Amino acid sequence: MKPGPRNLITDVEGLHVGNADHGSVKSGVTVLAADRPITTSVHVMGGAPGTRATDLLAPDKLVPAVDALVLSGGSALGLDAASGVANTLRAAGIGFDVAGQKVPIMPAAIPVSYTHLTLQTKA
Repeated sequence: MKPGPRNLITDVEGLHVGNADHGSVKSGVTVLAADRPITTSVHVMGGAPGTRATDLLAPDKLVPAVDALVLSGGSALGLDAASGVANTLRAAGIGFDVAGQKVPIMPAAIPVSYTHLTLQTKA
């Protein structure tokens, strides 16, 4: 496989990446969305994982693809960033149809707890 022109995830046609950060709390969020729902999977590890709706990614679940993927920092409080993504997608009419309502399917995870890393380096 040949890398894209910048060798970045944003080189993938139809994939959109957005991010925001909050410098004073050293946290942020990255959202991956595509022109159409995307197939994803997850492997949850660690003693205190922060996840939201990742169980939907199991092969025996009803939802075959997701509308977006949210990766955030800031420990468990960072998962609330997914609520903002859900509201934005729903307002755009994106989501799984449930009784005439659109319910965006976007699992979220906290891949790294920066507070934990800071504590480890001080020890």
